[in-house]
Amino acid sequence: MQHIDLMEKLSEKIDALLQRCEGLKKENEQLRRELVTCKAASEEKDKEIQKLQDELAMKNLEIDEIIKKIESFVG
Repeated sequence: MQHIDLMEKLSEKIDALLQRCEGLKKENEQLRRELVTCKAASEEKDKEIQKLQDELAMKNLEIDEIIKKIESFVG
């Protein structure tokens, strides 16, 4: 009788561990998908930042050229 109780308890614990393991696998997969999505979004933002930095650099060059023209005109 005690042997059966121990076997039932062991079986229940094993089932609980298997369920927990399966739940953790699903959670891990979900987190992996979220990570991939975040990395893709980060790459897109990095590209946009680089584009804006390049545009800013071009605008700064244009401003420098305008200042040079004004300075040569004034004095």
